[in-house]
Amino acid sequence: MAAISLQGICKRYRDHTAVDRLDLEVEDGEFMVLVGPSGCGKSTTLRMIAGLEDISEGRLLIGGRDVTHAEPHERDIAMVFQSYALYPHMTVHMNMAFGLLRASQLPRAEIEQRVQDAAQRLKITDLLQRRPNELSGGQRQRVAIGRALVRQPKVFLFDEPLSNLDAKLRSHMRGELERLHDALGITIVYVTHDQVEAMTLGTRIAVMDGGRLQQLGAPMEVYRQPATRFVASFIGSPEMNFLPLPADAEDGRAWLGERYGALAQDTVLGLRPEELSLASDAAPAPLRWPGVVQRVERLGAEAYAQIRVGDAGVLVRTAADAPLQADQAVVLTPDLARLRVFDGRTGAALAIQ
Repeated sequence: MAAISLQGICKRYRDHTAVDRLDLEVEDGEFMVLVGPSGCGKSTTLRMIAGLEDISEGRLLIGGRDVTHAEPHERDIAMVFQSYALYPHMTVHMNMAFGLLRASQLPRAEIEQRVQDAAQRLKITDLLQRRPNELSGGQRQRVAIGRALVRQPKVFLFDEPLSNLDAKLRSHMRGELERLHDALGITIVYVTHDQVEAMTLGTRIAVMDGGRLQQLGAPMEVYRQPATRFVASFIGSPEMNFLPLPADAEDGRAWLGERYGALAQDTVLGLRPEELSLASDAAPAPLRWPGVVQRVERLGAEAYAQIRVGDAGVLVRTAADAPLQADQAVVLTPDLARLRVFDGRTGAALAIQ
């Protein structure tokens, strides 16, 4: 396998810049997830790694070799697309073997062995003589992954491969991809707009927006310590609650104590739904935050309550059987140890003492 190094990578079109000076190191055997909203540059980045898009500026190294301007077939990569891209007139067996039969010098016996090994690993041996139109979406995705596996490349690239599957099948395929990575130790770069996929699959995740890298880190590091308000809002489902700093200094000190005085008035506070709880009567007075329930969504094992606190609305995660109903007065306790503070102008996370 191989490490990947993106050094000041740019992709410019006539009227805009899709990827702007991206520096990213993907370690050998790592499962790196590029995540962000549509148009953030993640798929363009993947296509530049694959050689499907020209690099306007910067260097790309795979396994220490400069492949900035190399043809796709010279990069020793395999790519799995969102659309599966299977040949409809070929059997599963031929879809998996065709690339090797056409472009490699491997003996047919070895190609056959690779196909059988990949099919067994992906549990599609009984599908080898079927054609793509006879398969479910999940089976087609396994075939597409198998076609990549038989090539035994240095790097595997995945471009939103699960977006066409239903929720239950996506969850199952996430588990399959995780097991595949653990078993083979392969280097993977995986693009998705789904932050659940990013959180559950990535060794590290690279959050992108506007063609730039916003934050890079382990999933829980990014979740707990977002570098910007954008990252805090994009990573996490439901997203983080954002509240303006109280206009009244005394109200502010009840929240942040003496730390309040050093913060600008446009500062934004951030707390996740699980970091707010219904207060007990024993809660200290400064941590008692009165509000009114707007609505409650009960999701089986848990519930989310939309609560109006002053001029702000917050979402609170609570037990599914919590006795809450619309227009009910409640008191919340914030977990101030997890409070994030963001610059209201730049969106950057601020350190508070």
